[in-house]
Amino acid sequence: MGVAELALVAAVVLVGATTQRVSGMGFGLVSAPFLVLILGPFLGILLTNALGLTTSLIVLTQVWRQVDLSKLVLLALAALIAIIPGAWVALTVPSAPLAIVVGSLTFSALLAVLLSERLRVCRGVPGALSAGAMSGFMSVTAGVGGPPITLYALSTQWEHRSFVGTAQLCFAITAGGSLISKGGLPPFPISMWAVTLGTLLGGVLVGGRLARHISADRARSLMVALALTGSLTTVVKGITEM
Repeated sequence: MGVAELALVAAVVLVGATTQRVSGMGFGLVSAPFLVLILGPFLGILLTNALGLTTSLIVLTQVWRQVDLSKLVLLALAALIAIIPGAWVALTVPSAPLAIVVGSLTFSALLAVLLSERLRVCRGVPGALSAGAMSGFMSVTAGVGGPPITLYALSTQWEHRSFVGTAQLCFAITAGGSLISKGGLPPFPISMWAVTLGTLLGGVLVGGRLARHISADRARSLMVALALTGSLTTVVKGITEM
């Protein structure tokens, strides 16, 4: 990898990590499309999973007191179970139609919730299990697990600080499971890991400072915008690959 490509990867990781610290999600949404473009589908998603795991764990050290264990158990358990068929699907089913279906369903559900305050499509235990399963499935197939969790947060009117803390641990568990299902870490040189991990840490620190000056309402708006954009990007990606 040349210096220019490495610098581009570092910039993408910096923005993704900053976004996740501020809004509670967004590393995969911001980073995955660009990392796939630079490194290719397999290595790009694998690196997204690895760095997403690291980002979530670093952010978790700052927000661990806000974790809601009851919600975490339901979301993470369903996500881990869904990773198993998701890994099989990722290896056997054409990625383009799969991306279109998954992205369309998530985008439509998010939009429906936003347009009608009375429509809550992911409520209670069934809602948490459904959101967790879809998150795990999307994480292993596309490197993006945030939109379904956002859908659950909107449906249940989840308090933002609690969402941020719980989502980090859930994303870490899901990303770890995705990595294991695909054979572990990507085979990059030490220099690549040093640069990406350094910029990732810098992004979390910058995001931590920004988060002090951004209200919960604005952070939630950013979270929703990222979820909608990620879902739509997944659809567009599938269409272009058809």
